[in-house]
Amino acid sequence: MIRIGIAGAGAIAAVHMDAFALFPDRCRVVAICDTFPEKAAGLAASRKLDAKVFPSIDAMLADGNVDVVSVCLPPSVHAQVAVKAMQRGKHVICEKPMASSLEECDLMIAAAKENNVHLCVVCQNRFKTPMQRTLTLLKGGMLGKVLSAEFKSLWWRGENYYDLWWRGTWEKESGGCLMSHSVHYIDLMQMFLGMPDSVCGSIRNIAHDNSQCEDYGFAVFDYRGIPVSFLSSLENHGEEQSIHFDCERASCSIPWSVEAVQPLGNGFPAKNEPLAESLRKAYESVPSLLLEGHPAQLLNFLKTVTGEEALAVSAEEERNTIEIIMGIYKSSVTGSVVSFPLDKDDPFYTKEGFVSRMPHFHEKTRTVANLQTGPITLGRNMGE
Repeated sequence: MIRIGIAGAGAIAAVHMDAFALFPDRCRVVAICDTFPEKAAGLAASRKLDAKVFPSIDAMLADGNVDVVSVCLPPSVHAQVAVKAMQRGKHVICEKPMASSLEECDLMIAAAKENNVHLCVVCQNRFKTPMQRTLTLLKGGMLGKVLSAEFKSLWWRGENYYDLWWRGTWEKESGGCLMSHSVHYIDLMQMFLGMPDSVCGSIRNIAHDNSQCEDYGFAVFDYRGIPVSFLSSLENHGEEQSIHFDCERASCSIPWSVEAVQPLGNGFPAKNEPLAESLRKAYESVPSLLLEGHPAQLLNFLKTVTGEEALAVSAEEERNTIEIIMGIYKSSVTGSVVSFPLDKDDPFYTKEGFVSRMPHFHEKTRTVANLQTGPITLGRNMGE
């Protein structure tokens, strides 16, 4: 029985708790820590958990009764808490974004290796049937070579979203919509296409005056001659998220659709319905995942801890996602095309270096300790 300690009692902690609860024969949440202990106690009570409540990660680790720490805290302390837990021999699963900088990512990866423990970073959208089916078609060559791609990660957040004390600052949230919301779609871009050669990016804040950071970002990546555009915002009332590939034989999108044409004598298109239908059947023939999202990834993590299977997504891959975001930020600040990889002597390798160079679109003037509880959107329905 794997003993789980939850670090943080915010909305995402509840998502982790509910996912772990699906595997009562494998694990049990035995501890929760939060600087607001009453909040942690309330969360445990809401799930009818017999879990100890601690006021800090230090107190929870000192108790010594956990095997795994689930990090559900603000981004600025992900690395600090994860490294501290791993140095105590605990396995760690960490919410997105992995860390505030590439340097912190490297410290986390090193701590996992030095202490012979597993480090997993949440990227739950990889564990979705539409993603895996589309990936199978792309990797299998059924669509032909990718010619271009388009990623849209569009969300909506009210102005009061940034009233929470740690949000809306480069120091504590480590970024705006690209870091906190679109990180998953940048990760999916990496899953489908790998690491880009370079990026040209631009960021703005157009609707959230209590945030230093961006609420709108646009980037164009070069993948060995293949152009890939990425759009992120917090102003889209429909919270529309989509991925589109134009390939040699056909075009496809998530949410799933496929179109295929062939040229007429004058070069204009005519529908190639037989090919489109064969691609639809190929897509549907890929088995649906038995579990999706957080439950699927957390089960893989639990099985990794017990030695039953390998980690599906490495921490090194999730470090790549942070590197891509830092490349966008560097390009937006310098007004230049940024090539990958970023070296360790690059100012955007360290948190201090990147924070000191980022623009303050606004200054944070309103701060509350906690927001009203309520439903949150996680992109759970992406691809459906």
